[in-house]
Amino acid sequence: MSVATKTEKIQRLAELTATKETSTGASLWREAFRRLRRSKMAIIGAVIIAVFVVLAIVGPYLTPYAPTAQTWRGEVFPNRGEFVGPRAENWFGLDNLGRDMFSRMLVGARQTLLVGVVSTLIGLTVGFLIGGLSGAAATLGGDAGRRVDTVIMRFIDMMLALPSLLLAVSVAAVMGQSLTTVMIAVGVVQVPVFARLLRGSMLAQGGADYVLAAKSLGVRKRRIVVSQIVPNSLSPVIVQATLSLATAIIEAAALSYLGLGNPDPAIPEWGVMLAQAQRFFDNAPMMAVYPAVGIIITALGFTLLGEAMREALDPKLRG
Repeated sequence: MSVATKTEKIQRLAELTATKETSTGASLWREAFRRLRRSKMAIIGAVIIAVFVVLAIVGPYLTPYAPTAQTWRGEVFPNRGEFVGPRAENWFGLDNLGRDMFSRMLVGARQTLLVGVVSTLIGLTVGFLIGGLSGAAATLGGDAGRRVDTVIMRFIDMMLALPSLLLAVSVAAVMGQSLTTVMIAVGVVQVPVFARLLRGSMLAQGGADYVLAAKSLGVRKRRIVVSQIVPNSLSPVIVQATLSLATAIIEAAALSYLGLGNPDPAIPEWGVMLAQAQRFFDNAPMMAVYPAVGIIITALGFTLLGEAMREALDPKLRG
């Protein structure tokens, strides 16, 4: 995807909050929530996310066996291609070291959620600071502010020009192999998206009547930005954060699959489990299928909810 295409999609999402009130006088978020409750896509996405979050929180306490215990090591022989599939005591079968796959999937859900949430928070925080500074400079900073905005946005465009996975791999390769590295690498990839999105939303709000009224009353520019423009520019950022969680989970799994994730293979994480299973795919494909399906369904849940929120906020789709 080209930089122009990425920028156009981000700008379109930013414009969704340019109108604060609808023709009926209902607030933007109140109407959006009403539409979300009627959206099958939003309901399905919310249910998937709820199940995933519950499993991540309580799953480790429900595991029938320790996820690192090689209790059935004597029953699997990877060198001979002999594995144990699903059975009464091991619902998902055993991995190549004789560990219970069901227990590892439950514990791995927490690690996967942790990576997705932390990396998204990193991208959101840094992108919020950069985008807020750029948006404030462009909106109320005069000629000097517009020059600052131009410099910042050219740097952001350079980051957007790089394929996200390539940028994440580059950051992870420089920092070294660890779970923290994966979180930071995926977070860095999301910084330019959040920065440009917030900046675009602030520009859309900059010409609103309430901003002009505040300026005419002599309200300080800093106060206008902090108390008026920024709060009214957060809607598309919240939508993007939901969508970014899906992207973060997939990219974190990709980094783990490439060997840049947690160096301790004993700690269950769906991306690491997928990487470990590739050597035995011919004889035990379900070792790869379980974590892959978990990643796909979780990412699908966040994507469905995010897309439903995007549609609910789109003024062109409001009845």
